[in-house]
Amino acid sequence: MNNAFYKTAKELSELGYEKLPSELKNAEHLIYSSPATLSFNSPGAKGFGVKRAGLAVPDSVMLLVSPGCCGRNTSLFRAQPEYRDRFFFQLLDDTDIVTGRHLTKIPQACEEMLEALKKNHEAVSEEPYQNPSAIMICITCVDALLGTDMERVCRKVTEKTGIPSVACYMYALTREKRLPPMSAVRTSVYSLLEKCEKRNSADVNILGYFTPLFESSELYPLLKSIGVKNIRELSKCQNFEEYKELSKANFNLVLNLETRAAAQDIQERLGIPFIEMLRLYRPEKIRNQYRLLGQALGVTFDDEKYYLETRNTIDSFKEKYGRLKFAVGEIQKGDALEMALMLAEEGFQVKEVFATVGELNFVFLKRLAEISPDTLIYSNMSPTMLFYEQEDVDIYIGADCQYYHPDKPGIEWCDDNEPFGYDAVTKLFERLEICLKENR
Repeated sequence: MNNAFYKTAKELSELGYEKLPSELKNAEHLIYSSPATLSFNSPGAKGFGVKRAGLAVPDSVMLLVSPGCCGRNTSLFRAQPEYRDRFFFQLLDDTDIVTGRHLTKIPQACEEMLEALKKNHEAVSEEPYQNPSAIMICITCVDALLGTDMERVCRKVTEKTGIPSVACYMYALTREKRLPPMSAVRTSVYSLLEKCEKRNSADVNILGYFTPLFESSELYPLLKSIGVKNIRELSKCQNFEEYKELSKANFNLVLNLETRAAAQDIQERLGIPFIEMLRLYRPEKIRNQYRLLGQALGVTFDDEKYYLETRNTIDSFKEKYGRLKFAVGEIQKGDALEMALMLAEEGFQVKEVFATVGELNFVFLKRLAEISPDTLIYSNMSPTMLFYEQEDVDIYIGADCQYYHPDKPGIEWCDDNEPFGYDAVTKLFERLEICLKENR
């Protein structure tokens, strides 16, 4: 009888990271794109895939250079009002793919794109037309296989149009490499920043996400409490002038490890150092992280109020609902294994986790194995998930879990805004309580 592959937390911990089963390594088997994973595993990914992320630069436009099969999904984004005049296509035919002749056409295609933008603007507005701030050229696996020198192509586009041009690489082939697509595109969107001689000592950039943190996050008042005057985020830049203000920061606060390469590039080019923080859901670890951040900055953060509010929220939830049985997925705003560890430490039962096990979160897995050794660990993208059979759970967290447990209550935890710190934990348990009340 066929079954979905899994290992218990204890079994994986005993094997060690270097000896993980091949079923849990996406690079060693065919990838199963179930409805549970299509939202992050397809060219038309929901949220911020490479194409949408590349347009995080305010007032920019994108030329997608690809075969029709890669470009068709972009029409979903282009239909949204905010992207309607920002996506353009250069479709490749078989001859282009074989000979690479499309590369000589890209500068001309960009000129035609600018002409179309100007014509459309003049047809509907009497305001003076302004060129885009940048041209983002998005290319696919075709050019990865051809070994295209996109820096040279972008220089040609800039010479032809007078507008800065930057490459965005939608290379699924590099997903398991040192610089996967979503890390590379973060480097691209910050590459237009230029060195600023007058840097403000009280300015900080928050790097990592393409949407802002919840305004209720304690990170804002805590930074203000130590004298920070301006806290900037890419997602809050309304125009290119505000984008350029990012270069005035005294330091960058990196909240997503996929942004490390971008932060390193900014440090090398602009001389802006960076400090990393993780999105965690264990209150004691959040508290320790703020302590370490304070040590790095030579200050002390008074986070007692936020810590106690979070502990009260968790304790109140536990008192009302007892030892609930959880399923935890990975399509959500958090690391599935770290969140599962938090739930187990708080006394809940974690029946199963759908997760990609990496070197970083293996640390969470080892601790989870100590307190919840029988928790089942599944790989969403293993073909064996075709045979998954439901576990007995009370509630789930994660959009992928909704597919596996359609008849159970749960939350997707995929807000447009980004949860972080104590505020993330508080909101998580508040959402869980709302869900349970609605499903009584």
